[in-house]
Amino acid sequence: MRRKVVAGNWKMNGNRQIAKDLAVGVSKIVERLNSSAEILVAPPFVLMTDVAENVSSSVNLAAQDVSSYDNGAYTGEVSVDMLSEFGCAYSIVGHSERRALFGDTDEVVAAKVAKCVEKNVQPIVCVGETLEERESGKTLEVIGGQLHSALEKLTGDELEKVIVAYEPVWAIGTGKTATPEQAQEVHEFIRGEVAALDEATASVMPIIYGGSVNAGNAKSLFAMADIDGGLVGGASLKLEEFEEICKAIG
Repeated sequence: MRRKVVAGNWKMNGNRQIAKDLAVGVSKIVERLNSSAEILVAPPFVLMTDVAENVSSSVNLAAQDVSSYDNGAYTGEVSVDMLSEFGCAYSIVGHSERRALFGDTDEVVAAKVAKCVEKNVQPIVCVGETLEERESGKTLEVIGGQLHSALEKLTGDELEKVIVAYEPVWAIGTGKTATPEQAQEVHEFIRGEVAALDEATASVMPIIYGGSVNAGNAKSLFAMADIDGGLVGGASLKLEEFEEICKAIG
């Protein structure tokens, strides 16, 4: 039985009061639903304390990014150990915005993934293609390259700590969403690529979809055989909509 995961990525939004209100609100959602799914929230670093102090133990904390370094002269970076002090057990790694806007290469992403698994923080490894790459028929080639770069040096035990998120770049924040069938095709491919590294892990690894997930499309996406949840952006800032998405995962 694969784990189901819904992760709310707040991105660079909110303030201390909004973070507190969202933390309390998401906690109430999880209490009402009593779901077996893992519900995660990923606030900005500076709001982590406010969220940690106001969220229930049934909601998991995630970071939006993490450093591949332990400590030292790395201005602006946040280490895995620092995150762990806040009870943060997950970190998004390689989000397309980090890749496109801040220069996170496949090599940088791989180093961050390795550091997370070394320190027992579960990385949510993001992979995805641009619209140009999809239209030129390179989707699976791009996804395969990103995936292998991030995972190929991990052992079977380390792979078990990983969540993969497929997030087509052309669907992030655009209102466009891959059809359930398009998403399923890529998720099935990802599971096959993981199986080539470690077959046992592939059968249990959560592979989640990110890319304008909302209350209207969540149920049809989550009904696909290889889609185990969602990485939710803007909709995670709207409690009523986030609740509907969490309901859809069952």
